[in-house]
Amino acid sequence: MADTLLCAEPVVGEALSDQQIAHWRDKGFVFVRDLLPVALVNELAAAAGQHYPAPSTPAARAYTDFGSGGALTFPSAVSGLNQVSLHPNLLQAMAALLDVSVAALRLSQSDLWAKYGRESATAASARTDNNDQRMHVDYPNHTLVHPPPWQRPEAVEMILYLSDAVDDAGGTAVVPRSGPDDPAYRWPIVDSPGIGELRYINSKGPAETYFAEQRPHLASWRQQLYQRERQVTYKVGDMLLYRHDTWHRGTPLAPTARRLVHNLTYRKAGSEWISTLHAGWAWQAYRDDKMLERLVATASVEQRCVLGFPAPGSDYWCAETLAAVEARYGMFGFDSTPYRLG
Repeated sequence: MADTLLCAEPVVGEALSDQQIAHWRDKGFVFVRDLLPVALVNELAAAAGQHYPAPSTPAARAYTDFGSGGALTFPSAVSGLNQVSLHPNLLQAMAALLDVSVAALRLSQSDLWAKYGRESATAASARTDNNDQRMHVDYPNHTLVHPPPWQRPEAVEMILYLSDAVDDAGGTAVVPRSGPDDPAYRWPIVDSPGIGELRYINSKGPAETYFAEQRPHLASWRQQLYQRERQVTYKVGDMLLYRHDTWHRGTPLAPTARRLVHNLTYRKAGSEWISTLHAGWAWQAYRDDKMLERLVATASVEQRCVLGFPAPGSDYWCAETLAAVEARYGMFGFDSTPYRLG
């Protein structure tokens, strides 16, 4: 296992290096640390640890699948989650990977969740179990289409690890792309459970048994993906940046471990076929604490763009809409000047 483990590379100067950007574009992922302030990461990790039950407790057994179920998604009462989702360092990194401006990014996922180790899946959950995942790509439940050719990426997915690995277990495994003729990345990328007529099966064992029985020619081909996988060994603050068309999977945690992660996705503004995975940001309006209104009012122009707020110069802006938006957000500190100058 040791020779297949990946350790995070530090980010120097709060920005991805040219080599790190090239690795993401060519290999399909890059594993880094120190992109976000340590204090912010630790604050978010502490909040996540307080929200989710400790491992090896009865309450922990309720968390067997992906996601927070809407409990810890953007925008959140947990301030650190919002700060990470819109942090300037992170947005600049996403923009660099996609070769666009920050204003041309859109947030489409921000979800903080827990995964718990256990001895085995129950019979009822064997097919959908999330502990030892099958090798897959993520695009089917993010986009209505297929990702474009490799050199035209549309989105960046990210896992921010908020706990340390236990016994080198539970790290995400990725398959590095080795060039345009890599047989593992043959076009189109459709040989994964849940795509087309293939049945959705999340757990590795049942998924590969299904292929062996129903698609034996794919079963042998898929084995090369597992043979080539490399697994990250993570610490708090490490970040795996990857793509919708990167082969990867979740690996089993130690039975008594809990893994806390923040999953985020950013897409190009024009790629409207990539869905937002949660309820719309505006759904958080009407809260007594006015959390959404304060967030919008105090965000930078670029941060607002990432949420889909009209940019300066947009056809949306006119004398009437400027006055109306000021009436909604002005008491929270909203400054309409950039939109008047646009």
